[in-house]
Amino acid sequence: MQQISRWGILIIDIGIIVFSMVLAHLLRFNFNMPTTDDYDNLFYGTPVMIAVRICSFFIFKTYAGIILHTSIEDAQRIFWAVLSGSIFMATLGNLGFYYSTGHFALPYSILIIDFLVSIFMLTAYRALVKILYIEFRNGKKDKKFVAVYGAGETGITTKTALERDMGNKFSVNAFFDNNTNYRKKRLLGVPIYPAKFLERYLLANQPQLLVIADNKISTEKKQNIIELCLKYNVKVRNVPPVDKWINGELSLHQIKEIKIDDLLERDPIQLDLENIENQLKNKTILITGAAGSIGSEIARQVLRFHPKLLVLLDQAETPLYQIDIELNNTFPHLKHEVVIADIRNQERMYNVFKSFRPDIVYHAAAYKHVPMMEDNPSEAILTNVGGTSITANLATEFQVEKFVFVSTDKAVNPTNIMGASKRMAEIYVQSLNKIQSHNANTFTKFITTRFGNVLGSNGSVIPLFKKQIASGGPITVTHPKMTRYFMTIPEACQLVLEAGCMGKGGEIYVFDMGKSIKIFDLAKRMVRLSGLELGKDIQISFTGLRPGEKLYEELLNPAETSLPTHHQKIMIATVREYDFEQIKTVVNELTHLFGQQNNNDLVKILKKYIPEYKSNNSIFEELDN
Repeated sequence: MQQISRWGILIIDIGIIVFSMVLAHLLRFNFNMPTTDDYDNLFYGTPVMIAVRICSFFIFKTYAGIILHTSIEDAQRIFWAVLSGSIFMATLGNLGFYYSTGHFALPYSILIIDFLVSIFMLTAYRALVKILYIEFRNGKKDKKFVAVYGAGETGITTKTALERDMGNKFSVNAFFDNNTNYRKKRLLGVPIYPAKFLERYLLANQPQLLVIADNKISTEKKQNIIELCLKYNVKVRNVPPVDKWINGELSLHQIKEIKIDDLLERDPIQLDLENIENQLKNKTILITGAAGSIGSEIARQVLRFHPKLLVLLDQAETPLYQIDIELNNTFPHLKHEVVIADIRNQERMYNVFKSFRPDIVYHAAAYKHVPMMEDNPSEAILTNVGGTSITANLATEFQVEKFVFVSTDKAVNPTNIMGASKRMAEIYVQSLNKIQSHNANTFTKFITTRFGNVLGSNGSVIPLFKKQIASGGPITVTHPKMTRYFMTIPEACQLVLEAGCMGKGGEIYVFDMGKSIKIFDLAKRMVRLSGLELGKDIQISFTGLRPGEKLYEELLNPAETSLPTHHQKIMIATVREYDFEQIKTVVNELTHLFGQQNNNDLVKILKKYIPEYKSNNSIFEELDN
């Protein structure tokens, strides 16, 4: 079916208004024209009315819309065009005709009938053409049958967007909703079923797709729906919130496929936005490791609170450039600076602090990849311990208000170099807070935040599994019993901001990571979300624990306890305290030993001062004996 040109639409519209005017006369006189004067109205008043209508069509551009995609906006243009023409004819047109001929051009009864008939026919033929076009393109045979969860306004818009997409030939044949007011009703000709019947429907009808179009649905309910769909091999998509629609309209490409993040997400975190804003607004904020997954997300969230200046520091040139471009586009009116620097370089970091004089530092720079750091202990220690001590010391020297250190759950009972180096950094930061708080009235408050794996971060299993699935597998899992705690990147960074705000100095904050998840189960879910069948389309292979890895992560050492805070997802770990002078000596020794590149000597020192550090599946296990 070819698209109708603008001139074609205008000619059809003119034909309709001519027919409408004739029909109005016939209806007015019950199809019996009684007098010559009335015929005069038809022959003299009608051309004037048609001319007025054509002028109004040009003014309101009723012919400019794409007729195959007629919308409410097109109907509104037709309404105003017809209404303005009728009003003009009823007032100025009739008065002018009366003063020149002694009688009205058209009786008001005819004008009213013509107004109603014109609006109906002009909109009805457009709608009819659109319906015929949809039916012509979407034959019943190849249609994809879809169920929509949510029968509100978003559900209606979703149905329209789906059926508007001619290439995929969607047909919505069921709505589901918990609202009892919708019971035994139909929406746009489609039955609405109670949500409790969803599983029965999926089993009996096997739709190709279910779209979740209810943005108010709880996280738990959403996850249950997704699990049901995965169970019956039904693909799931999600409609974004209304504020993310393009120009207020929903299009098909915005209806996104469900990701593994949706299966692991939890209820939104409630933040003390007022306190966070009071801490960050009009302040100079320095973020180290700003090009990484955690550092870049902290940057995005910090800018929402309008700091005076945000300084993004990293040694990775390309990702730092990318986050710079993104922030320029997203926050064009807020000031930020990018700094390429290595936190291990004392002179460079001194110049950064001297130049920008930050009020608050978020220290996210670190080496985090466990097996790689097990093979390169000196680099892990120089960065995670030496770099942290340099940055923390400068924060004290330049009287930074708060220093928020981003640590990891791998620092708890560490079994690898990465975890042990982060634990040593925790000890240094906490000890520095204690010693300076005794020696100064105004001092930098050092706060540590400790959490587990974040979805999609650099080194996370999620991006690895996605690549392996895309390439046809196999998916590599180290051990069938391995479990990890997971948190989304935005969630983790929100808690970092909240903990940094509430911290008084010296605390190690532990985040509620939810339930521990088996990596094997995670891989199986990702396979099912991809529409593949495990064992048939793709395989999972077990590779064994890598150097330094352990089966189960921990958030607290058995010797540690936790204290609650006012935020239900944040706790304070009560940990062993160390003497700062002793730890300072240890850190200096570790830094000086870097030049000798003797990994055993470096690891021995870590094990001496972190007695809970026991290597696992590593060449350094022999040092534990």
